[in-house]
Amino acid sequence: MSYATLMVYLDLDHSNDARLNIAGALAERFEASVIGVAACLQTMPLYFTDGFVADSLIDQDRAEIEKRLCATEERFRASLAGRAKRIEWRCAMTPPTAYVAEQCRAADLVIIGANRDGVRLDPLRQLVPSDLVTVAGRPILVIPQEVEVLAANRVIIGWKDAPEARRAVFDALPLLQRCEKAIVAEIDENDDPNVARAHVDDVVAWLRHHGVNASGTVRPMIARASEELDAVARQEEADLIVVGAFGHSRLREWVLGGVTRDLILRTPRCTLFAH
Repeated sequence: MSYATLMVYLDLDHSNDARLNIAGALAERFEASVIGVAACLQTMPLYFTDGFVADSLIDQDRAEIEKRLCATEERFRASLAGRAKRIEWRCAMTPPTAYVAEQCRAADLVIIGANRDGVRLDPLRQLVPSDLVTVAGRPILVIPQEVEVLAANRVIIGWKDAPEARRAVFDALPLLQRCEKAIVAEIDENDDPNVARAHVDDVVAWLRHHGVNASGTVRPMIARASEELDAVARQEEADLIVVGAFGHSRLREWVLGGVTRDLILRTPRCTLFAH
């Protein structure tokens, strides 16, 4: 298996250097094409005087967004030149999360930044990672701002016996088949290590059938599950965590589980999510 087409979302308000560098490295590793995407919705001014002034404010806002989109495209093309099999650019003046979710149909893996603004995100102008991972239908690789390199030589698989985790492991196979070691880690939330061990052993065996050098571990739930996974990653010197994105629908909103939320907002490592 491989990733033939990568997609990288570029923010207009934050540095994209980390994810561009990682996108380029992954494109070289998989001999993949890369699609760059960006979006921002033009908003109406909150006050009006006469029509002339209102129109002027709208025109200024639109011109500023267009300027930033053009500058972002130039940075994308310069960063990926010579590194990807083919590069393509897509952008629009529309809410970013919905736009990227639509464009995901063209990619095998979507790369975004781990925006730490949390609830302060403006969904009209900024991508909301927690929303995207639950609607994209593609694996989402979240890159923290401070991470410049993704080696993915040692990978932690945060296992929970649920469809989301099974999907995540399958979607991560191209990376797992190229890593030195994959560690399947289940945090035993139910105080039943024998059941957890049976889960882990099955996943390890499945991975080995696909040529992955895999082992397993079961950890008791002492701290938060996300903290336990981070502890395993530190111990194993892993720079990538693979997990299912868990959540449930409530009045058309996605409410993410604690592990998913914590990994998006707090982990210092790259995380691959699938839902």
